[in-house]
Amino acid sequence: MALNKLRIAVRKFDAFESAIAKIWDLFCKKTGCTLELEAVPLDLHPLHDAILKNKGLANGHWDIALVNTDWITEAFTSKSIEDLTPYIEKTPPEDFPNGWSSSLLGMQNFDEKVMGLPFHDGPECLIYRKDLFESEVEKSEFQKQFNKPLEVPKTWDDLMAIAEFFNRSKENLYGTTFAAYPDGHNTVFDFCLQLWTRNGELFDDNQNIKLNSDEAIEGMEFYRKALKNQNAIHPNSRDFDSVKSGMAFARGELAMMVNWFGFASMCEFLEDSRVKGSVDIANVPSGPNGEGASLNAYWMYVIGSGSQHKDLAYDFIKFAVNPENDKLLTLEGAIGCRKSTWKDTEVNKEVPYYHKLEKLHENTRALPRMSNWSEIADVIDTLVLKVINTSEDIKTILDEAQDKINNKIST
Repeated sequence: MALNKLRIAVRKFDAFESAIAKIWDLFCKKTGCTLELEAVPLDLHPLHDAILKNKGLANGHWDIALVNTDWITEAFTSKSIEDLTPYIEKTPPEDFPNGWSSSLLGMQNFDEKVMGLPFHDGPECLIYRKDLFESEVEKSEFQKQFNKPLEVPKTWDDLMAIAEFFNRSKENLYGTTFAAYPDGHNTVFDFCLQLWTRNGELFDDNQNIKLNSDEAIEGMEFYRKALKNQNAIHPNSRDFDSVKSGMAFARGELAMMVNWFGFASMCEFLEDSRVKGSVDIANVPSGPNGEGASLNAYWMYVIGSGSQHKDLAYDFIKFAVNPENDKLLTLEGAIGCRKSTWKDTEVNKEVPYYHKLEKLHENTRALPRMSNWSEIADVIDTLVLKVINTSEDIKTILDEAQDKINNKIST
């Protein structure tokens, strides 16, 4: 640990890195802080390993880290992070807690202890090319082919039918994609979305994890068929995580996708975006008997329990989440978490659908808060990969995953 530096473990993403660097410069100008910032960008798995698996937050190697909602229970139960409540009671962040949606404050609250402050958000939604959907030529051709009007899809089946319509490989335009890269996150999110949008639940009546419900089987049957549909899906889908699929959309290679709100916003800020001004968002589609539901996962600032700079670390993150810096983060291409940012005139001029975030948050679901969630996520990740990479019976795959949950993981 370096006493002359403040060390932050950052999720690798250009907008995160540039925003934190700019906010630190502003913080030093305001406070006269002379400490050097060492912000280290890391991909998902290396970040988790560095801060939690290798105990980097607990042993003082990191002063601050960006932690997502998947990991916050593990961070809390392993005593890796500092309780921010005493700091907040002494000098709260501006307009805390009213400045944020309650959906961004719950996951880090344990027994009235606040263990983190919101950094970056943006629930999953349907992101689509409004220039394609509003084109008179496309609407006329669709009407001719399907004898019904071209509309933004409300169901998964409609999404795939419209994806086939827009799939034009010779033009490097594909109907849609699913981020099927096996990183323990994207496939898990897709499993939960397919389950929830079909009125399924992740827990049974006894509050035990249930992976082999009828709704899960139906969802995975759809998912397998979708990933194998070469007439609708981007050919690189199995190598796409959410970032890569977002970049493909910004390059104009996709008509629509279900992804995090941030990747819609990114299209308006990215210098080489080919779809700036042509993007809009809608609710996640649903199954035939379900309702669209969004997944709410977010990133937050936490302070390491082993940090030698806790007071300074808190002063910095309190400064970083003020209205001006939340807006700065947004204009860098990430997603601010404050209500004031969502409604901001300048932000909505850049991203005309930004105000829709508040509505999206009214219909979000979150992954469960469990200290062993990473183990459960690994089981789900494995079952989804079996679904899309084999021809094994889907019910059998889900039953095997359920057995693994029952026998090896105490939930």
